[in-house]
Amino acid sequence: MESLSSLPTDASAANPAFGDLSALIIDDEAHARKYVRLLLESLGVTTLWEAGSGAEGLALYAEHQPSVVLLDVNMPVMKGDVVLTKLCEIDPHAAVIVMTSESQIGVVKTFQQLGAIGYVLKHVPRETAVKMIGEVLGALVGGDEEA
Repeated sequence: MESLSSLPTDASAANPAFGDLSALIIDDEAHARKYVRLLLESLGVTTLWEAGSGAEGLALYAEHQPSVVLLDVNMPVMKGDVVLTKLCEIDPHAAVIVMTSESQIGVVKTFQQLGAIGYVLKHVPRETAVKMIGEVLGALVGGDEEA
């Protein structure tokens, strides 16, 4: 298994428009935050914040108002659905992509109903994750840019 720090950067995935976006990663696992950071950086996003808990993520969101949030579902203390609900209370237009290992359709539907604009499984190949995130980011910047 390749280490996270050795993941290649795919220059073809980078989109200049994504450099104007900022992102907040909320995940209780440091290695998962690092992986998501690398995915976002490969797409051209350079302004990033990381939170290891839901409470920390909510505070960072309130302070920085990032363009997009990448949110884990299963976290101790404050689960992802609670974080998403609170994010939408802070900002009803918050753009949240759920990143998780949970693939049950009920979980996907719950997060969509709560306001998530995207859902990416953590265990998909890196290229697939980059493509999926890139498509959501493309919609945020007003086009259908492909990663």
